[in-house]
Amino acid sequence: MSVTQQQILDSLAKVTTPRGVPLTKAGVLSEIAVTDGKVYFSINVDAAEARAWESVRSDAEAAVRGTPGVASALVALTAERKPGTAPAPQRPGVAPVSAHRPAGAPGAGLPKQAEIPGVGAIIAVASGKGGVGKSTTALNLALGLRALGLKVGLLDADIYGPSVPRLTGIHEKPQLDDSRRMIPIARFGLSIMSIGFLVDEEAPMIWRGPMVMSAITQMLRDVDWGQLDVLVVDMPPGTGDAQLTLAQTVPLKGAVIVSTPQDLALIDARRGLAMFTKVNVPVIGIIENMSYFLCPECGTRSDIFGHGGARHEAERLGVPFLGEIPLHMEIRATSDAGRPVVESEPNGPHATIYRSIAAKVRDRLKTLATN
Repeated sequence: MSVTQQQILDSLAKVTTPRGVPLTKAGVLSEIAVTDGKVYFSINVDAAEARAWESVRSDAEAAVRGTPGVASALVALTAERKPGTAPAPQRPGVAPVSAHRPAGAPGAGLPKQAEIPGVGAIIAVASGKGGVGKSTTALNLALGLRALGLKVGLLDADIYGPSVPRLTGIHEKPQLDDSRRMIPIARFGLSIMSIGFLVDEEAPMIWRGPMVMSAITQMLRDVDWGQLDVLVVDMPPGTGDAQLTLAQTVPLKGAVIVSTPQDLALIDARRGLAMFTKVNVPVIGIIENMSYFLCPECGTRSDIFGHGGARHEAERLGVPFLGEIPLHMEIRATSDAGRPVVESEPNGPHATIYRSIAAKVRDRLKTLATN
């Protein structure tokens, strides 16, 4: 059964707002996107009203999910301060809502760093810039941890460019449990969730910062992750709202920084490392991806992007160096085909490298847990 935008509006008309009018009459709704039963939109209010509207966001999402034909729903609460206005008065013991920040995000006065039930450790895989192979590394790292006997989940939090659906070959939508929470899709022995499961692959992700933060929070909190030893989070590149949301709303056990050897990538990786340090997230270590190219025909090694830069940076900053991953056709080809190399060629040299890195991550997590 297909669902129409009008059906969604009819459901939202039953939600009452703090202004005493139906949600559809309050002038706060963004355009409602409906694609193959997947619905997403935002509620845009002033920051001074944000706390009062958080329950409206929850009610709106519940109303949409209860509409026949809806497979999934994502509703973001955008709370921005109007130009020229002062921050909302701060109640004792409650942090103010800052501009460009949704209710429920860091600084919105809600509990910070709440555990995710059943999840033992959450680690972020991050990079200072795009194009360094972070998502491929995150997926194969998760598979490496699984190969060590751990129960592992993978959250694709790269809102603007979700890669995990392509890397895993997953095209189906997540189902909902009896509590209307999304059930991760099981593949390769992992529990996997991605915003890419909810939107079309070619749909432009033109989301403002608050919507990004709300979406990441929902994918963490509104998903039934079950019992996991480790949840690996593939972060968007950079050092923006998404990273701060994750660092300040869940107790991250650590961050893995992915970089190529070249100086430009290392400069950005340095910024990423500094950001996690400032929010008191331990750096598990640095991975040098695309470390070298080994010609499949003649066996000649070429350091296309230089070599050893990430190792030297790790030594300079006093953080662990986790390993080197080569630039190789097999890694690229298996990733594009939705058959990650650790899964498709478990006895190959590249899978061995990823498992070695995973073992260092596991050991580092044990060390951090005892400190």
